[in-house]
Amino acid sequence: MKLLKAFALLCLMTGGLGLAFAQEAAIRKNLAERLPSLAKIDEVSSTPMNGLYEIRINGSDIFYTDAEGNFLLQGQLFDTRGKRNLTEERITKLSAIDFEALPFKDAFTVVHGTGKRRMTVFEDPNCVYCKHLERDLEKVNDVTIYVFLYPILGQDSVEKSGNIWCAKEKGKTWVNWMLREQPIAAATCDTTALERNVNFGKKHKITGTPTVFFADGSRAPGAISAQQIEKMLVAAKTR
Repeated sequence: MKLLKAFALLCLMTGGLGLAFAQEAAIRKNLAERLPSLAKIDEVSSTPMNGLYEIRINGSDIFYTDAEGNFLLQGQLFDTRGKRNLTEERITKLSAIDFEALPFKDAFTVVHGTGKRRMTVFEDPNCVYCKHLERDLEKVNDVTIYVFLYPILGQDSVEKSGNIWCAKEKGKTWVNWMLREQPIAAATCDTTALERNVNFGKKHKITGTPTVFFADGSRAPGAISAQQIEKMLVAAKTR
C-alpha cells in the first residue's frame, strides 16, 4: 500500500512538472512570436495568484502574463492579506549585489563614530535628493559610508566630482559641499575612477541618484530617511 501511495505521489509530481514545463514553453513561444522584444526571457515563474505568471527580462524587469501568454501586465502585485508588495520584494532581491565585490578602490569613506557598520552610496554632487540623504546620514551613528561619485547630471557634475576626487581630504570636501555648499577647490589627478563608477552603475542598473547599498547586498534607491537607513543597517547585520 505504501509503495502504491508513493508511486501515485510520484505520478502527480511528474504530471505537475510536465504541466509547468508546457505552460512555460507556451508562454515563451507565444510572447516571442507576438512581442519580439520579449524573445529573450530570463525566467518564467508562477506567482501566488492563480493563473498569473511572472516574466523576468533584462535581469530584473518584471512583467506578468497568463498561462498562454495571451495577456501581458506591467505593474505592482500586492498581497492584500500579508500587506506586502510582492513586485517590490522581487525586484529588491533581483537587484541585490555582492557587497564585498564592490570596487571600493573607486570610493572614499566618511566615518561616523566607530564605523563598525558599512554601507555605500552612489551620488552626484548636483543631486538635490543626494543632499537630503546626506543630511539624514549625519544622524546615523557608528557607520562607515563608502561614497561612490556618480556624475550623471551633466558636465558640471563631472567637473565637481573630479575636484572632489582629487581633493586632499575627499570626505571633508564632500561633506562641506553637500551640507554647507562650501566651494570646491580646483584640483587635478587621475579621475578614471569616475568613469569606472559610471560604467559599473550602468551594468548594475543604477539609474538615479542617490542609490544606497547595504552590507547584505540590498539596494535602496532614493533619499531614504535616517530611520529607514537605521532599520536597513540592522537588517543587514542580522542576515
